[in-house]
Amino acid sequence: MTQDNNSLLTGNTAAPSFKRYGWFIHLIAWAILCGFPIIMSLTSRSEHVITWDLYLRSFIMLLSIIFVFYSNYLYLIQKYLFTKKTGHFLLINISIIVTMVLLVHFCMELLPDPPLRNPHPNRPPKNSLWIGFFFWNSMVYLFTIVLGVAFRSTASWYNAEAQRKELERSRSEAELQNLKSQLNPHFLFNTLNNIYSLIAFSPEKAQEAVHELSRLLRYVMYDSSQPFVTLEKELDFVRNYVELMRIRLPQHASLDTSISCEAPHTQIAPLLCISLIENAFKHGVSNNKPSFIYIDIHQEGKQIVCDILNSYFPKDNTSDKSGSGIGLSNLKKRLSLLYPDKHTFYCHKEGENYRTYLSIHVNTAGL
Repeated sequence: MTQDNNSLLTGNTAAPSFKRYGWFIHLIAWAILCGFPIIMSLTSRSEHVITWDLYLRSFIMLLSIIFVFYSNYLYLIQKYLFTKKTGHFLLINISIIVTMVLLVHFCMELLPDPPLRNPHPNRPPKNSLWIGFFFWNSMVYLFTIVLGVAFRSTASWYNAEAQRKELERSRSEAELQNLKSQLNPHFLFNTLNNIYSLIAFSPEKAQEAVHELSRLLRYVMYDSSQPFVTLEKELDFVRNYVELMRIRLPQHASLDTSISCEAPHTQIAPLLCISLIENAFKHGVSNNKPSFIYIDIHQEGKQIVCDILNSYFPKDNTSDKSGSGIGLSNLKKRLSLLYPDKHTFYCHKEGENYRTYLSIHVNTAGL
């Protein structure tokens, strides 16, 4: 089963993983910042000697940064910025910045001055450092707010994208289920038509066909209800259907098949080839002219190929009640949903004959 098919059928698991590990990433980031002052003091030529007093100053600053970050990340951005209340957002953050600068400055004043490695006799007095302290701390808080907005916007975009993909997946699943529910009655209708035509000239063959139909219906009703089946089961169904159709062929019609696979346990969506085979029997057999059908289904590495060549006797649309157009349109939609950009499908006339070709790229075990 391909990765895209798994995503389509089981959903996107990236969003839960992101939520599960998001706070762990936050903790790691803050832990690194907590150890940053010690690392910088040990590796730089700073004039301050690392002490618990100095570390406490750094830790107080870090706590204020954490408060500014999460007050924005968890509340203010969602409450004001995302609701277009930019003025309120700016005013509240200006108030927070001023409050934090004053509060941190007050806490710093309560702590003893840190010891110096190389004291300078001409250091400016502490009062003259207040303006620089206010400016640089304000820049730090402003940068923290910008980071909070960036992270929150990224998380909101990620969640919105995950919800969009989930809605798209649900829509695709519903559409696939609807297409499959259309396919089963269409298949049954065509098969019953074939059996009905046998009753008039060969009741024995009609009886045999009903027995074959019961086997086919078991697959259609039960096995094909799964999103994917093994290639072996799908090909067994195709063989049984071909043998059922062989019963009603006139003597002047020839039917040759070549159906094989390299990896029987390869997963494939069910009932993809049946519409093509139905059309071959419907338009490839004449009641009074020589006719032929050649069906070749095989595996080429990671490609499943269904190649059908048949004589061409198109039915009159006004008299054809089988609804053959439903099968092909249904097939094209299913292919676009299940194997986007991983399939090749075309059908066209080749002289007096008609060719139908379908190739699907799948993941195969052991190849």
